[in-house]
Amino acid sequence: MKRKFIAITALLALMLSFCSCGNGRDGIYMRTYVGCFDTASFIKGYAENEKKFEEYASLFYERLKYYDALYDIYDEYDFPNLKTVNDKAGGDPVEVSRDIADLLDFSVRMYELTACKTNIAMGAVLEIWHNYREEGNSDPQKARLPTDSELADAARHTDISRLEIDRENLSVRLADSRMRLDVGAVAKGYVAQRVADELRTAGFADGIISIGGNTVAIGSRKDADVWRIGIQDPSSDSDEEYFIKVGLSDMSLVTSGSYQRFYTVNGKNYHHIIDPETLLPAEGYLSVSVISADSGLADALSTALFCMDINEGLRLVESLDNVYAVWVKTDGTVVKSKGFDNFVVG
Repeated sequence: MKRKFIAITALLALMLSFCSCGNGRDGIYMRTYVGCFDTASFIKGYAENEKKFEEYASLFYERLKYYDALYDIYDEYDFPNLKTVNDKAGGDPVEVSRDIADLLDFSVRMYELTACKTNIAMGAVLEIWHNYREEGNSDPQKARLPTDSELADAARHTDISRLEIDRENLSVRLADSRMRLDVGAVAKGYVAQRVADELRTAGFADGIISIGGNTVAIGSRKDADVWRIGIQDPSSDSDEEYFIKVGLSDMSLVTSGSYQRFYTVNGKNYHHIIDPETLLPAEGYLSVSVISADSGLADALSTALFCMDINEGLRLVESLDNVYAVWVKTDGTVVKSKGFDNFVVG
């Protein structure tokens, strides 16, 4: 986690150093924020003056903080959030905000769309991996793997049908006392899309926002038709920062990678994307990137595709409208879905 956090922060600082702050009308500005969703985020775009841009940036940051607290599964606040829902598992329904109910509804739809590969009810399993990863990164000499029996026991409490959402009364109940929600596979992309929509409503017509790499391009650049976004080269021995660049306008890009969060046991890296079938880190890819008009969909798909074989993944992506993907296999082979090359820029 720390390695990824530092890398993102350094990259954003570099981007900021080359950003023209503009003193005239329609200048381009950028602000970077650190902390929400345990990552670095930024907003960059045009405004008639810096004061107006600061209004957009403040809205961006305030909404980030709001959603970060709401979807937090580790910390308590003075209002019900997802930790509250998890803590009350097996008990009475928890009254929640519409924003929690909406995310959970969306996540259930993503579970169905991805053939169960993106499952927010996997929290009991993901918590085990999280704890072992934290322990291993804090003391590499003692890094170890979860046992098969630990994982199998936790997997018995991942049935998403036991997530009860009452839309009329805005309440949520986990019918299994050991069930835990973890929205890490969908939350950043979902929030990026919601915040982008709110910024558009506020008048932010041309810009780009990113929450830990979950990126939404709004409108276009004044000096081009699209916003150019680089997809990080996932190869550890590569000298290139990006292996491909895409141009986007009113579209989003999300990447899931095995290089982002991991720990090492006996010389082998174990990353954070857990296959719900094997209960182990998914194998086969270094990264999967998805382009879609909806960042929440792109986030859910990038995780699911990481856990599918290439043919299954291609069928899913190419069955959806206005969705495109690129896979980087562990041997370095790059596979693109139909239409992806239409977004590639030099």
